Amino acid sequence: MNSFYYAATAYRSDRIPKQPPSAERSWIRRFAKVRLPWGMTQEAAPDDFLLRRKPSSLRFQEEMNKEREEKQALGTYVPAPYEHVDFHDKHDHERFRFALWSKRSQFWVYLLIFGKGSFLFLLPLSLFAFTVVGLSLEESWSDLAEDLILGFYSWLLGIPLLFWAIGSLVINKLPHLWVKPSRGPIWEINRRTGLVTLFDYDNHGEYKKNGTIGELTAPFYEFDAYIATTPDRQGLPMNALYIAHRYRDIVINFGALVPPGAGELCCALWDFLQNYMDTSRPLPDLPRYEEFRHLDPVTAQYDREVGRNPRLWIDMDDETYEGALYHMRGQIDQIDTFRRPNLMARYVEYVD
Repeated sequence: MNSFYYAATAYRSDRIPKQPPSAERSWIRRFAKVRLPWGMTQEAAPDDFLLRRKPSSLRFQEEMNKEREEKQALGTYVPAPYEHVDFHDKHDHERFRFALWSKRSQFWVYLLIFGKGSFLFLLPLSLFAFTVVGLSLEESWSDLAEDLILGFYSWLLGIPLLFWAIGSLVINKLPHLWVKPSRGPIWEINRRTGLVTLFDYDNHGEYKKNGTIGELTAPFYEFDAYIATTPDRQGLPMNALYIAHRYRDIVINFGALVPPGAGELCCALWDFLQNYMDTSRPLPDLPRYEEFRHLDPVTAQYDREVGRNPRLWIDMDDETYEGALYHMRGQIDQIDTFRRPNLMARYVEYVD
């Protein structure tokens, strides 16, 4: 069954073919970079992968699905607004396809985040400054408050509060103003086919014709992972994970999955990507994949053999979940990526 389900190009860590020597990667020389080794992965993933799908959210989604199915059976179901809109992203047992919101959608989200964050940050500082100024001046508190509120504070706090209010109104009450899909996905890694795809919108794709979206595609084992380090405004190192094809100009930045910062998170993401794509092993045991595990043949067989509870995550209590999150964070902090040999060196000669 597995041979029919997975494509011949599917990635298996125990069946990596011999490959030509790697080509010199000009883009890599422009970064302070470290190539990460292949193989000997840990059961690790960025902790945000656990936080995004908590057991409580899984239970809520299950209830929503059950309610929808019941209404569909009765013929009373009314689709939610934009329920059938394709936002180009997908993350299940077969593919991890990444897409951003459209620029219009991002504008309203950033307006809300900026307004709320700025107001909540400036409010306690303003109260503290008001107290300090009030104690140092002979002017009455009421007169001081009136002067500051009508003058300085009306701008300092009023503008962020206005942004917060407008952003919240549009996002919560006027979805037609901000919900808009982007042009298409940015990249995809496919467990079933073993292929990595970069979607091209800049007329550089090898297969772009007649205005269609180009696709640069190659097997997963032909990529190497790099941590690229650049300084932030304060000069502190900011790390981001890239994968780069050894023979063609295909580079994918995973910075949107892991905020630039600690290199350990980049290493954990690289372990996750290898584990997710490796069809010689089951899917990573994360909340997101629980509803799909029975659909992936290798994972389903593994779960039967070990007797895994099919509702392990969805029925998990808060205390156990917090323990799992603490364990994952511990694995990230102690990850041994840089002490591992590069097992891909058995199959390819590196020139960079």
